Amino acid sequence: MPNKYFWAAFGFVSIIFHLTLIFSGLVPNLVSRPLHMALALPWAFIFLSNTPWQRYTGYVFTLLGLLATLWVAYNADVLGDQYGYISQEYQLWIAAILLLCVLEMARRCIGWPLPMVAALALAYGLFGQHIPGEFGHPSLPIGSFLGTLTIAEGGIWGKLTGVSVSIVAIFVIFGAMLNAGEAGQGFMNLAVTAAGRLKGGAAKVSVISSALFGSISGSASANVASTGAITLPAMTKLGYPRSLAGATEAVASSGGQIMPPLMGAGAFVMVELTGIPYQSIMFAAILPAILYFWAVWVGIDAFALRYDLKAVSKDQRPSARQLLITCSFFMVPFALLLWGMFGPAYTPQFAASIAIFGAAFLLLFNPKGLSGKAEILSRIEDVGTNAGKQIAMIASIILCASIVVGVLSITGLGVKITSLIIAGSSGMLWLAILLTAVACLILGMEVPTTAAYVICISVAGPALSQLGLSPLQAHLFVFWFALLSTITPPVCGSVFIAAGMVKENWLKVAGVAMMLGVGLYLIPLAMVSNPSLLDLAENPLLAILAAFKIALALYFISMALIAPLAKIKRVVYLMLGLVLIFAFSI
Repeated sequence: MPNKYFWAAFGFVSIIFHLTLIFSGLVPNLVSRPLHMALALPWAFIFLSNTPWQRYTGYVFTLLGLLATLWVAYNADVLGDQYGYISQEYQLWIAAILLLCVLEMARRCIGWPLPMVAALALAYGLFGQHIPGEFGHPSLPIGSFLGTLTIAEGGIWGKLTGVSVSIVAIFVIFGAMLNAGEAGQGFMNLAVTAAGRLKGGAAKVSVISSALFGSISGSASANVASTGAITLPAMTKLGYPRSLAGATEAVASSGGQIMPPLMGAGAFVMVELTGIPYQSIMFAAILPAILYFWAVWVGIDAFALRYDLKAVSKDQRPSARQLLITCSFFMVPFALLLWGMFGPAYTPQFAASIAIFGAAFLLLFNPKGLSGKAEILSRIEDVGTNAGKQIAMIASIILCASIVVGVLSITGLGVKITSLIIAGSSGMLWLAILLTAVACLILGMEVPTTAAYVICISVAGPALSQLGLSPLQAHLFVFWFALLSTITPPVCGSVFIAAGMVKENWLKVAGVAMMLGVGLYLIPLAMVSNPSLLDLAENPLLAILAAFKIALALYFISMALIAPLAKIKRVVYLMLGLVLIFAFSI
């Protein structure tokens, strides 16, 4: 097994490759995308191996995968002339190796569910002609089917993988640079200064720090593990109920995937699928994200009426000097990012690349001044290892999801499911929305959020658009509901992690999390009933008015669910909140 320095160095190979793609101009897709997968293979098959058997088979898969991906990259020009049709027998073996490697990569990185969905999709593509009725398909030539998936710019080398290569990888590197330095401490100090003195201050610190950290991590699990390591002991030490402490961290951390700029890679996938500019998606997503954290904040205030939720003691709050110094470690790179996107109007990936260099320079410093040699080397190792591993994890998810999307497109199954949704809802928008929400919840329980969003929007998106939703409404609605499983039993990943960290029964934590996270269930519906909420860029006054109305509704509903109110008052508050969301559309 290679040592940690090898992996850090290999991670920098991945970093240099992806940054080079941004600055070097156009590189053919059938070169850059296979090389992206080639760089991910060793992380999935060797770095993550835990047993000698996994390691041995990992070397075999890595070698075979490298041969296949490098062959595609080397022969990109020739393959472009084949138009996705496998013309020679040995190319069938290469296609089989690529698909098998993608499935096994995803299995090792994220478990069985997503690879099983992709394997079922492949089986449908190969044998679906034997299914009677409208859900069968005409027999597909195997050379055409496998070729479209593996040697053309569709399937595993399609748009989704392009997003992973050119945008997501860059923002992952940006996040790794920030996390290796003092940005995390800056987030925490800002949160403690802003909310630590308030009633329920320790919980509110968790909300703010998770929102800030989540804006660059985009991962609920990473968010819980990082901010939770500080906020959870602080809450339990102040006497907060363990179920509340765990739920606050789980719900706040889940919000990282809806908080711009990263949004767990979802924003960038949305750009590719909708053709809407990234800046427009970021503007549309920001008010709903703020409302989500507002709902958590109000929920904490409601719990403060039940329990004595103490503030953070004064001696644990940073001084103004500490705050200014530590905040500069994330404010400078963020300022460079925003300047790049809204000043010269560079692409998001180019602006992020500039910000990466700013964040890299700040690794040379700590709050006391220049960092020592050992500290700088440790940070560099951190950047290489975390960036390489995270790029590979996202690549494995997106490559596997691309198989499903490719099969839906090739076989026409996506169109058939869309027709089924429209027929099943009798052409009624809200019934179609309910069916889509249930599908998102079920699929989200089994596969990562981004993959669940991609698969659901591929089949439900056209139906929702035909029934009257704008593309942005449909995509954000599906993306939000794909997140439900992070806090909703029986599969609620962030709840499990937080419950383990506070040593509390996960069901108790999940129950509180669902009350605190009520915004996750209601805000997507509010986007549908109040379209102006997503129109901050074009109609800021209407968008803010819609946000204010929904904020008031979330206040009433949170109080009705959590605060110790009389039954009649609870019902009135609940009804008032629902009326504000669904009536008086803005």
